[in-house]
Amino acid sequence: MKRIFLMLALAAAVVSCKNEKSEEATQPQAEEMAMNYQSFGDEITDEGVMTKDEMIEKYKSLKTGDTVNVKFTSKVKDVCQNKGCWMNLEMGEDETMVRFKDYAFFMPKDIAGKDVIVEGKAYVEEMSVEDQRHYAEDGGATEAELAEITEPKRTLAFEANGVLIPESEIN
Repeated sequence: MKRIFLMLALAAAVVSCKNEKSEEATQPQAEEMAMNYQSFGDEITDEGVMTKDEMIEKYKSLKTGDTVNVKFTSKVKDVCQNKGCWMNLEMGEDETMVRFKDYAFFMPKDIAGKDVIVEGKAYVEEMSVEDQRHYAEDGGATEAELAEITEPKRTLAFEANGVLIPESEIN
């Protein structure tokens, strides 16, 4: 009788331990659920981030000289290849030229195609031919491409005080 009781107790202990472990394995740890970021500039969070489409709508309502403080996410189109002092973000048919507040920080040069979160001041500006050519040259434009820039253009601009790049996006 003692043997049967001992076997049942042992079996119950094994079964209860297995159930406990399987429940633990199916529940993700809080650390696994949180996204890890590489941060540039001021410390910012990933809370309250607008989508690219929401930001496109916000830009449509801005006139030259208007500004609005926002936080949004988009994909990097290209980055200054001299020192990472600006980047362009995809905005549907347009792009947003992002510069960094007081040139206090720079982006890695190899993040084209990566998603980022930027926080700062969005505005619309009229960019001179000279500035357009300067940025195009920094981006690696050819002489023929530079020659095609002949008139000022309305551009979507952004002065970032902080940028987050998901660590999963960094090589």
